[in-house]
Order: sequence, then structure tokens, then C-alpha cells
Amino acid sequence: MAEQLTDIQQEIAASPSPARTFANLPQTRKRDVFFRLSERVRKSLIANMSRNQLQAFVHRLDPDEATDVLGMADEQTQEAVLEELNETRREKLSFLLGFDPETAAGVMDLNYITVSSTATFPIVAEQVRRFEDRTGRFPTVFVTDGVEFLGELPGPTLAMSDRGDETITEYIQEVPYVHYDWPEEEVIAVFQENREQTVAVVDEEDAIVGVIRADDMLSLIEEEAGETLYEFTGVAEEESVLDGPIRKIQSRYKWLIINLGTAFMAAAVVGLFEATIAALAVLAAYMPVVAGMGGNAGTQTMAVTVRGISLEQVSLTTGARVIVNEVIAGAANGIITGTLVAVIASVFNQSPLLGLVIGVSMVLNLVIAGFFGALIPLILDRLGQDPATSATIFITTATDVLGFFAFLGLAQAVLL
Repeated sequence: MAEQLTDIQQEIAASPSPARTFANLPQTRKRDVFFRLSERVRKSLIANMSRNQLQAFVHRLDPDEATDVLGMADEQTQEAVLEELNETRREKLSFLLGFDPETAAGVMDLNYITVSSTATFPIVAEQVRRFEDRTGRFPTVFVTDGVEFLGELPGPTLAMSDRGDETITEYIQEVPYVHYDWPEEEVIAVFQENREQTVAVVDEEDAIVGVIRADDMLSLIEEEAGETLYEFTGVAEEESVLDGPIRKIQSRYKWLIINLGTAFMAAAVVGLFEATIAALAVLAAYMPVVAGMGGNAGTQTMAVTVRGISLEQVSLTTGARVIVNEVIAGAANGIITGTLVAVIASVFNQSPLLGLVIGVSMVLNLVIAGFFGALIPLILDRLGQDPATSATIFITTATDVLGFFAFLGLAQAVLL
């Protein structure tokens, strides 16, 4: 099954007429195939669909999924497709399309009902039954006191109830809520902190407008993790593993050219010490060690700093303490790893001075990594740039250029 889906996805991604390939799929397979495609391929597929084909596809999706699909179409297509839907479904989709897709409202769905805290179990059961008859789905049951949101009546409690006309008051379970305009990152944080199965979405007046479920959040967390990985490696977010070679070349070559330029900077520094390396060929064996440790330490510092920026815990104006802490941590880690490398070099090369040079160089490069790993993301954030996307290349340049300069400069001063 998985292999068949992969083959279909590859065929759609490579097809000049993806809508034709998609139309030939059984109705039961279209949803699974569509939502496994990359965002770029999905947009291309929707643009290639006729309005009738798009309307038929949307008609079979849940409202939140249909909103995701229509959100990728142009405004005229959206209006034309909505006009062909029944009034209830059109109202739901129009309501969801009015929200920013990158916020809590963009993740929520409308499969919920609200009941009063004084309602009895038979009354709630009747509302649930009517919702199921209308939608075919069991709703989340949110409870209010008429004004304030109180929590959720768990489904198992209702399903297993045999309490006659008893009210639900004693069975309400507190659940977290988020505001509809909260960004996705904050919604993910709420789920991670509370570990609840559902989260309510409320408006400015704290009235419930939707529900977000754990399975939807798992998909969003996976998507966020993929975006972060893309950003750290300089790969375009919209690139898919199913894309052809031309698309992959277009997505990556700019970053590779920039990396090539910074690599020449490091090579230029090494060239300044050509005579030193020629006289002490053993230095060439330890250069990758010094540079690699600096690059890894800088990336670690950057990851922590970028997370702090995204959570609004630090900025350039308040980042002095963060930079100092990272420099101190870099110095300490440099002493630990530098001592190990110094001992190894002294024993294997029978040269305590070589070990000293490498050890001190390691300390200096990890200090450099801590300093630039914290400072560069803060500067890029102040300039309005995404630090996760572009910081790595500058940090690696700093640790390579300054690390080589420190290592080879010390070697020239001490060993020659």
C-alpha cells in the first residue's frame, strides 16, 4: 500500500497534467494521496484542476481539510466552488477561510457542540445524536455557564452514562484553550505543556469557535520539524523528496554558491600559512578537528538562541547575558575537549608543544563559536531576517576563518 502511494505521488509530481493523473484515482485514495504531496505539488495540482473537479474533491473532505484545499486556490475559484456547495457546508468553509491559515484558527475544525453546565445527560445525548446525524461524526462536547468556558464533557463519560436526569456539572473536565489568532508555534507549546487530547479555540470574547485535536497537532509538529530541518540545511521548504532534478537544482544552487564563497574565505586564511603547513605537515591532520568542533558548537548555540528568539525570550537589546553565558560555556567545553585533543596529539606525535597549540586553539574556537553562535541570530532577527534560515552559513564561516587563523597562527608562533 505504501509503495503504491509513493508511486502515485511520484507520478503526480512529475506529470505535466497532474489533475488528469489525480482524476484517474479511486475516490477512496484521493484524500490520502493529496495530503501526502508537498505543498508546491498540491498548489500545482489545484491550479491544474477544473472547478468541477475541485468541487467534487472538496465535497468529500471534512470542513477543515476542505479549507486547506480551497486556501491554495485563487479567490475566483474559491467563490465558484463555494457557490456549488450546500448552504450549511458553504457557511462552514466561508467561516474557516476567513482566518489566517498559520494561526490556531487555521488548524481547528468545527466538530464540536457547546452545552450548558446545568444540562442533564439525556439533553446532551440528544444534541450529540443530532450532530452525528447531520455530520456523521462524534463531536467534542464543550461546556459553558452561558458566558464562561468551563471545560469538556469527555466522550467516554457520556457514552457510559446511565444517570437518568442527573446534570453534567460534576463530570466536567478542564481543558486548555487558545485564542484563534495565536500563531502555530504557541499552539504547539500549549499541547506540549498540557498533553491534552483536545484544545478549545476561542475568540476575543472567549466564545468557542473551534476545536483542535491531538492528531491534527501531531501533523503540525511534524511539519514544523521538517521546516526547521529545511531551514538549518538551506533547503527550500517547498522542496519535496519527490521533486525532479531540475526543481532540486533550482532550490539549492544559491545556497551552495554562498557556501562556496565562504569556503574560499577559509581557504584564503589557510593560504596565508602555506609555508607553516609545508614545514609542519602534521598540522593538516588536525585542521578538520578544530574546524569541525567549532562548527558543531556554533550550531548548538545557534539552535538554543533561535529557539529563545521564537519564544520571545531574548532579543539583540537583551542578549548580552545570553552571549556571555554562551562564551563561558564555549570556553569550558573548549578546555574539556581541548585537553583531550592535546593529550592525544602529545602522545601520538611526541610533541607536547603541538598538543598545547591544538588545545589552546580548541578553546579559542569554541569561544568564537559561542560568541558568534549567539550574536549572529540576534543580529539577523533585528534586521528582520529569519535567523534559522541564514545564520548557519555565517557562524560556520566565523568558526572556520577565525579558527584556522588561531590554530595556524599559534602553530607558526610556537612551533617554528
